[in-house]
Amino acid sequence: MKSHLFPALKLTGILLLICSGIYPLMIAGIGMFAPGQGNGVTIQENGRVVGYENIGQNFVDDKYFSGRPSANNYNSAVSGGSNKGPADPDYLVIVATRIDTFLAHNPGITKAEIPSDLITASGSGLDPDISIAAAKIQVKRIAKLRNLSEAQINQLIQENIRKPLLGCLGPASVSVLKLNLALNKMATPQN
Repeated sequence: MKSHLFPALKLTGILLLICSGIYPLMIAGIGMFAPGQGNGVTIQENGRVVGYENIGQNFVDDKYFSGRPSANNYNSAVSGGSNKGPADPDYLVIVATRIDTFLAHNPGITKAEIPSDLITASGSGLDPDISIAAAKIQVKRIAKLRNLSEAQINQLIQENIRKPLLGCLGPASVSVLKLNLALNKMATPQN
């Protein structure tokens, strides 16, 4: 028994030291070299924090770009998806409701034209980006409500496109928060 117990206790102690001490300190040290020093990258305007680079927000006013839906109401403390499969009846009702809401706020758009990222939540429920197609399908609504030309809104989207990492990893996208902040800075022409 001693020949098994002592090696097991030693191994437990070593793994406890590595997994509970050395590894977390090593990851925290690496995080210090990341943008935001491991605390996340904040987006500031007029000296105050208005959001985080990698956490989505809910924009409900029609004069702003809408982001991806969230299964957890954009709560970063409980990041995660809904765990409902694509054939789950409850999930299908949620998606149908999102489609109906989008169509009500974007007249002239058909159901088939809606990009999937505007009606389905991401795995984290916190995705801050939308596809280029998801941004462009909202141009007509935003231009009308802000009394701007569609060309101005399309130019704003072009200026805020994030290229794929290393040119090939992931799709091109736009940050909803950054787009909406840029919209606020645009001068609205007088009638």
